[in-house]
Amino acid sequence: MTATIGQNALISIISHIFFIGISFYALQAIMFEKVFKKNHVFQIQLLFILLSITIGSSVSNFFLTFSGWSSQLPYLFE
Repeated sequence: MTATIGQNALISIISHIFFIGISFYALQAIMFEKVFKKNHVFQIQLLFILLSITIGSSVSNFFLTFSGWSSQLPYLFE
């Protein structure tokens, strides 16, 4: 039982890190410098990181929840 909990925790951590990295990569296509004030590099970078974490965590939660629901579907036919 505890091994399963540990495996789920590891999968969740890896999933979150993976999707945060993917969202960080995808957000680099947006030119934030044209939207924000000049000489506010730190604030733009901080926003960039926070947006990456927010988007990546949301996508990861979606996939983890969807995966959990998918594994429960066989119980519908018992």
